Amino acid sequence: MSIAFIGLGNMGGPMAHNLLKAGQKVYGFDLSEQALQQFAQAGGVVCQSPQEAARQAEVVISMLPAAKHVKDVYLGENGILSVLKAGAYCIDSSTIDPQTIQQIAEVAKARHIAVCDAPVSGGTLGAQAGTLTFMVGAEHDTLIAVSSVLKHMGSNIVHCGDVGTGQIAKICNNLILGISMAAVAEGMALGAQLGIDPQALAGVINSSTGRCWSSEVYNPWPGICPNAPASRGYRDGFAAQLMLKDLGLALQAAAQVDQSVVLGEFVQQYYQQLCDQGQGHLDFSNIIQHYLPEPALA
Repeated sequence: MSIAFIGLGNMGGPMAHNLLKAGQKVYGFDLSEQALQQFAQAGGVVCQSPQEAARQAEVVISMLPAAKHVKDVYLGENGILSVLKAGAYCIDSSTIDPQTIQQIAEVAKARHIAVCDAPVSGGTLGAQAGTLTFMVGAEHDTLIAVSSVLKHMGSNIVHCGDVGTGQIAKICNNLILGISMAAVAEGMALGAQLGIDPQALAGVINSSTGRCWSSEVYNPWPGICPNAPASRGYRDGFAAQLMLKDLGLALQAAAQVDQSVVLGEFVQQYYQQLCDQGQGHLDFSNIIQHYLPEPALA
């Protein structure tokens, strides 16, 4: 199968690499030369534009920072829908608002192209290991068709409903994730200030009722989880600025249905502060800095 992958960053890069490991032919595009070099070294075919990649493809996968980028790639002046062949499938794994992907899907449908949203959970570690969870919003026939591709990048494919419902699931999941990371950071920082060894505290939490993904797999205290960004200076992870964006999407959606999200509003302020301090490029687990008198050392 011929696949185009648009967006080869911290998440998209490892996802594309897993497709290549599975023997797929992958045409890739990214604005980063470093990302393209790594993609080429893994066996991918580097393209100079999204359109160039899409012309070769039966399936397009996009993993982009925000809705404006997704809309431009699909519907812009040089958008890929204008060059894709009828019968092609498009999988957007970005985290954006449901309305944008629904709009793209409507335009694509008129061209006999099927679009689905399939945002992911599992972070950079899951992307590297090929164990991501895909939250898919799609018609049933489209789900069946794209599952054969998704299985090379993830271990769990969840059908959430029609196009757009994958994004609803994702923004709710990341609302919880942002809050839980802040809670773990707060608890770890308090324990350290009171004098308990962070390793001992993490051991208690992860064998008790405080256990969660943010404590066990992605702990924000350096050295607790050797493969987590906290143990490498909070680099090469899920950027705090992206978590801020996702929390904004959740709060925007909540406002549309008059739903209270008090904890989400508080945590959004903390991530906003990190970004205002120039730390938005660092991993979102760096929120622990909000609770420490001095920066945690990796």
